[in-house]
Amino acid sequence: MDVSLGLLTLVVVVCAASALGRRLNLSVPLLLVVVGVIGSYLPFIPAVKLDPELVLVGILPPLLYAAAIRTSLVEFRTNLRSIGLLSVGYVIFGTVAIGLIVWWLIPEIPVAAAFALGAVVAPPDAVAATTIARRVGLPRRVVSLLEGESLVNDATALVLLRTAIVAIGGSVTVWQVASDLAFAAGGAVVIGLVAAWLLLQIRKRVRNVAINTSMSLAAPFVAYIPAEGVNASGVLAVVVAGLVIGTRTPAMPGGASRLSQRSNWATVQFLLENSVFLLIGLQVRSIIEATSGDSLGAGRIWGACAVILVAVLLLRPIWVFPAIYLPRLIPKIRQVDPAPPWQLPTIVSWAGMRGVVTLAAVFALPEGVAHRPVLVLAALGVVAGTLVVQGLSLPRLVRLLGVRGPDTKADALSQAALMDQATAAGIENLRRHTRPDDPPEVLDMLERRTQERNRAAWERLGRSEFADRTPSKRYVQLRLAMLDAERARVLKLRRSGEYAHEVISEVLEMLDVEESMLDTSPDDAGSTFSAEAPAAIRPDTAGVPLGAGGCEHLRAVGEHPVPPDSKCYDCVREGTTPVHLRMCLLCGKVGCCDSSVGQHATRHFQESGHPIMCSAEPRELWRWCYVDELLG
Repeated sequence: MDVSLGLLTLVVVVCAASALGRRLNLSVPLLLVVVGVIGSYLPFIPAVKLDPELVLVGILPPLLYAAAIRTSLVEFRTNLRSIGLLSVGYVIFGTVAIGLIVWWLIPEIPVAAAFALGAVVAPPDAVAATTIARRVGLPRRVVSLLEGESLVNDATALVLLRTAIVAIGGSVTVWQVASDLAFAAGGAVVIGLVAAWLLLQIRKRVRNVAINTSMSLAAPFVAYIPAEGVNASGVLAVVVAGLVIGTRTPAMPGGASRLSQRSNWATVQFLLENSVFLLIGLQVRSIIEATSGDSLGAGRIWGACAVILVAVLLLRPIWVFPAIYLPRLIPKIRQVDPAPPWQLPTIVSWAGMRGVVTLAAVFALPEGVAHRPVLVLAALGVVAGTLVVQGLSLPRLVRLLGVRGPDTKADALSQAALMDQATAAGIENLRRHTRPDDPPEVLDMLERRTQERNRAAWERLGRSEFADRTPSKRYVQLRLAMLDAERARVLKLRRSGEYAHEVISEVLEMLDVEESMLDTSPDDAGSTFSAEAPAAIRPDTAGVPLGAGGCEHLRAVGEHPVPPDSKCYDCVREGTTPVHLRMCLLCGKVGCCDSSVGQHATRHFQESGHPIMCSAEPRELWRWCYVDELLG
């Protein structure tokens, strides 16, 4: 009963604190740590002891797998050098440096135990860094670099910790450390690839949603357990398996299974990510009390913890700046990957918050190690200190440096261009596989619905004051109201008992599926964009291929100023309302987009043959070639 009550309380507190943090725009990890600290001093809450096996086996593999399946393998390969220098080079550097500092501060602690503490506090936490990074809006490459680092650095740190623990009871050579790292990495890669291949083979042959979802939830342990069994890195095997499975799964049949897995992993990740910060806070009281009788004395203990925290904060920029800029002194590397502005490595240096892995790993130290409670307190000090100092100051640092994250309107342009290509491929496939006996009304409906979905993506580019008036948004509003009425009628008939329960359930499920397909995300409602990012939309910031590189029409046409009071005079004459405006770059005629009733911009192209149009909306500097269907 105590266990079930504890789990229920944990879930309730996590959900309540997360909702409160989002509503008040507070850092959820920091808020949960504070709640945990307060809880640790309440008399009716029993002392919570963090079992390292629970974290390192039960929490860490699923968390890493959830992050890995969402990570782009292309971006991971692009940043492989930087990720390797941070996740392997920095962890080794931090382990050695912190170990020497601890041994210098407290010579009574064995040198192997000092290096063990260095391995414990070396790896930054993925959850803390990327949660805050996304909240403050960092550039995608910075977030990708932090995520990639966090996927691998735990593996490096745990291998070093395991070697240091062995050294506590005996002697270890540099060759042994190197061979342990090599075997742990090589074995993990092989086992991760085998686990991914096995799970993908099952995924190809099984269409049942429940079975696929269950196998997905078991995937991190399918990779972790065999790797740990042969003394390889279990967490690295999980990462390898997750990267491969996440890359290959979208190409496999079974959209329902993918949606189910995505929803389930989002829930698992939410609960685990937030629970670990609450557990950190709940450890505070017991950790502090354990050091009260240590022979080193309170002043020396707290002074050492402060020095270790400062060293952790300083060592990361000492490594990050050379790791980013020194390789680019090589001309070949500099030509392919130019050096980023100094603001980005500054942010990467400061996004080094530690988390629950640090706290769980330090509890793995043998009980007989001299001054073990002091080492645990030092690890707690690093976790709490980095979360408070770096976590609270990182948003302010980002604003101070003027670094901006992805532009929402540029992303909308990129999405619209990508959706346009997907729509063209779908319609081409439809026409290629059409049979003479196919009903024309079915073909028309398929093409119309596909085009409507494509137009909805382009509608998001328009002015925010017109967002709720676009056809796709109005369709969503009206269809949701209809679905509510349909569901109410079905529920009323269910109470009457006129229909079997199975029939009622199937109808309700069909209504739920349709509702889930509608664009009802609160983040997209109204398609509002931040007024603080007035930059014009340009293809080079949108991340879409430039048409000017391969389209003679885009290369030939010049710029044409858009009148500030642009109107679609065809809409005015016909008495219709335009959704968004486009302008011909050859004659300057302004027409409405394809989501509008008249579709006058496209009709102008069909009548005149003028191939290039541009957006006539404020702060949008993109062009479109009707002939080659390219964005420029």
